[in-house]
Amino acid sequence: MTKKGNRSATRVRRPATGRTGARPRAGPERARSSRPNRRPAAPRQGKSIRRLPWIAVGAVVAVVGVMLVVFATRTPSTPNPRTGSAAAIAKVTSVPASTLAEIGVPPGVRRPPPLPEGIPPIAAGGKPMVLYIGAEYCPYCAAERWPMVVALSRFGTFTNLSTTTSAPQPEVFPDTATLSFYGSSYTSEYLALSTAETQTNQPAPGGGYTHLQDLTPRQRQLFTTYDTDQYVGSQGGIPFIMIGNRFAWAGASYDPALLQGMSFDQIANQLADPQSEIAQAIDGTANQITAMVCLVTGNQPAQVCSAPSIRQEQARLIGG
Repeated sequence: MTKKGNRSATRVRRPATGRTGARPRAGPERARSSRPNRRPAAPRQGKSIRRLPWIAVGAVVAVVGVMLVVFATRTPSTPNPRTGSAAAIAKVTSVPASTLAEIGVPPGVRRPPPLPEGIPPIAAGGKPMVLYIGAEYCPYCAAERWPMVVALSRFGTFTNLSTTTSAPQPEVFPDTATLSFYGSSYTSEYLALSTAETQTNQPAPGGGYTHLQDLTPRQRQLFTTYDTDQYVGSQGGIPFIMIGNRFAWAGASYDPALLQGMSFDQIANQLADPQSEIAQAIDGTANQITAMVCLVTGNQPAQVCSAPSIRQEQARLIGG
């Protein structure tokens, strides 16, 4: 079970090698119409033979009538209020630059220290890599995905993002509305993104949560090397995020309690409002992540990385 606390104190049991069982806890083809083959007319054998076609027609009409009644009286399904709409997801991936600039990085956003010098560069395909390892049941992961998507959408494009919630009670901060990286993809000319959601939010028969994704060998090597007390003040805590070879942290950057009791759409609808407490937490964290990413991309793209609020945060990050 996750614990509330700062990055260094937020811990979740680490994924095991291979299947991550309980550690951390865990257009269709249109049908063709067909006609019966016409056969030569049979000899007349009385009125009963002549009435058969009309009886068949009457039966079809009766069946159609019953089906119409069923469809007309069927109660429509009620949508899950925690499930985000496509319009709401679009708001997360397109927060106005003016809102982000006005919010900057509020004092309440936790700032991770830079990693020690000399750590080998982390890249993929010649681009600096951002690594995320989490799980869908985890409320701290739920909180941190929001600013990650806001920030990384400034450098590239997500496709097939889905929405989910953290696990229900007795998990801390139950049912926190969020996105999931499972099944999504990301394209960018500036950086590469590597993600893994190790468990779902559904309890497993033997305890913990059901398995979703294995870590790749490289993900596992980075996770076991840098998600440690030496670097992030945690041993196997999730979410674990690493930006290139410059920054790494485990846990949420702001208090997940801010999102309690809110639907996905309600949260997304506040992200463009600089006066919103939720926008200040999520967008403020997104600005911090943006500043980190800009440091590893050589401050590209310029229209993002040259913003005064990003430059100011970079100075604070480098200066400690």
